[in-house]
Amino acid sequence: MLIIGIILFGMVVGAGAQLILGKKHVNWPMAFASGLAGSFVGGLLISLLSGDGLELRPSGLIGSLVGAVIVTVAWQWWQSRSTA
Repeated sequence: MLIIGIILFGMVVGAGAQLILGKKHVNWPMAFASGLAGSFVGGLLISLLSGDGLELRPSGLIGSLVGAVIVTVAWQWWQSRSTA
């Protein structure tokens, strides 16, 4: 059940990151990948820096969203660089 929750949370965070960046349609595979990567890196980093540890806190949720936005921007930059 935890794995399903993590996957769904990653997809929601990734979709939120795409919507924050102004995309009209959500690319679900990219939302899934950026959500999981951003949640892992951003959420873990911010939670540990703020002293919350590995517990579910607002700092980790905000860090997950920020991490997903950064991963999405980096992915879009990489795709535009490789096709140009």
